[in-house]
Amino acid sequence: MGIFSNRNFTFMFLGRIITNFGDSLYTVAAMWLVYDLGGSTFYTGIAGFLTIFPRFIQFLSGPLIDKIPIRKLLLFTQVVQAILLLLIPFASYTGVLSVGLVLLISPILTTLNMLVYPAQVAALPKFVEDKDLSKANSLFAVAYQGIEIGSNAIAGILIVSIGAVSIYLLDSVMFMVGALFFSFIRIYEKSEKLFKNEEASFKNILGKYNDELKEGVAILFGNKFSRLLIGVIVINLVGGATFVVLPEFSESMGGAKIFGFLLMAQAIGSLAGALSAPYLKLDQFGIGKVFSVAFLLSGITWALSVFIPFTSLMIIIYGLAWFPGGVTNILINTAIQKGIPKHLLGRVFSAAFSISGIAMPVGSLIGGSLGVIIGSFYVICFSGLIVLGVGIFWLFDKTTQSLPNQNDIDEETFITATPRTKAN
Repeated sequence: MGIFSNRNFTFMFLGRIITNFGDSLYTVAAMWLVYDLGGSTFYTGIAGFLTIFPRFIQFLSGPLIDKIPIRKLLLFTQVVQAILLLLIPFASYTGVLSVGLVLLISPILTTLNMLVYPAQVAALPKFVEDKDLSKANSLFAVAYQGIEIGSNAIAGILIVSIGAVSIYLLDSVMFMVGALFFSFIRIYEKSEKLFKNEEASFKNILGKYNDELKEGVAILFGNKFSRLLIGVIVINLVGGATFVVLPEFSESMGGAKIFGFLLMAQAIGSLAGALSAPYLKLDQFGIGKVFSVAFLLSGITWALSVFIPFTSLMIIIYGLAWFPGGVTNILINTAIQKGIPKHLLGRVFSAAFSISGIAMPVGSLIGGSLGVIIGSFYVICFSGLIVLGVGIFWLFDKTTQSLPNQNDIDEETFITATPRTKAN
């Protein structure tokens, strides 16, 4: 707990807790509101698909994150989100609330979050020592996943008691409180211009920006760790498909409370994995071996959960399916932070989050459509089987199995197929 003596980390952590709480409440409320107003998984699928646009924006944001002061970026995004969230209660009060308005606001809010999350992760090495990075990442996972434990369950209860619209009002307050915490962060960051040549033409500026984006992608894919990224893309695809059919599945199992408890179980599983990661002694095994076994277990429990006849046990088994993902998220984030030069972390993390996460909205659209045709039960089951298939592929893939363990990862072992990068 000594890491909390670091003032900047403490306020970043507190701000992340508050905003994650509001974000988690909003995610549950938005998906349920879309399902309630639209009455079909098709609309929830569209809601998930619309997040594809923020993924593209996140991909383009890497060079900006590397140069814009973190504090200003965090304050701006939180305040704007707080204002936008108020539009839903206002529309409901005036009688003009529609599924179209919810679908319009959702990608804008997600766009702002796509700037926040990679910026926070990329900022950690600026004020946290290398030896504490694993702890810092685990604590950030607590803020990201742990808050979901309570907020997802609370959201289900709030939807029943006060309605999804009222949750938007509560979220607005949460984001303003988060902005207050972020305002206390004090990091000395030189105010850099995005491009050194002030006389550069617009064409040259775009060219420079494009070069920096390509550099981040080249580093990300120009090494043997990229095999894991390809698998994660597939897993995110089916994760998106599962998420958008959960409202209908939950309705058949008992209503909004079940939806909240399923998301809570998912968060508990991810949190338990994240917290366990530093203590499981997995750093003595190759990271590829850990990933393959983790997703074999995840796929099996994911697919089997829907066959459990008892609701409580079904929720527990579904939550266990997310434990391996919590472990592997910590491992891969730490690997990237150790293997990538600090001045490139913003663009690399943005590229990683964008490319791996862009499959989720596509999966959402596919899952929503399939939910209408074959039902939510089979969408969830088939999603688990695909995760199992990815684990089997990693298990027999020689490149994946040859990846080094976490202790042996540095800039030399991580970047193996690209030229050494130099500071700007």
